[in-house]
Amino acid sequence: MEISSNKFVSLTYDLTVDGEIVDQATAERPLEFIYDAGFLLPSFEENIKGLKAGDDFDFKLDAKNGYGRIIEEAVIDLPKSTFMVDGKIEDGMLVSGNRIPVMDNQWNQMVGLVTDVKDEYVVMDFNHPMAGKNLHFKGKIMEVREATDVNKANFMGLGGGGCGCGCDESDCSDSDCGCGENKCS
Repeated sequence: MEISSNKFVSLTYDLTVDGEIVDQATAERPLEFIYDAGFLLPSFEENIKGLKAGDDFDFKLDAKNGYGRIIEEAVIDLPKSTFMVDGKIEDGMLVSGNRIPVMDNQWNQMVGLVTDVKDEYVVMDFNHPMAGKNLHFKGKIMEVREATDVNKANFMGLGGGGCGCGCDESDCSDSDCGCGENKCS
């Protein structure tokens, strides 16, 4: 069976950026998804379309077809008071390199990277961690089959689900497990 719309797909991959593996989905923890359901980069899906179980893949996506360019307007200064709870800022929270979930004024949750901490404000970068990077995917299709009702419920937000990105940086308790192509449910 070939990968096409509404098929359940399980695959392994190594994601390499600048010669370094930055994410993996292994046989023990594969990337599982319903093809063409909007969970993955469209250009990723286009590159695996028509493949079958057992097929290998190896392709590169430039930044434009990956997570886009770095958007300067997504780097903003937030007052330190934004991070206060009961008049205090948690020790160790405002450290360069930390990823912190925040909400905008419409209650949308976003994850930002602390890039600098000043006396009165914190510089936060809300670009995707892979923005501006060229991506190299290499892997193998493990399974292709009709999606069951349970698969559809899990991957369409009607049931459990999970990250579906294969990354080890998260337990799916947040909306960005580092690879960005997932939509944790």
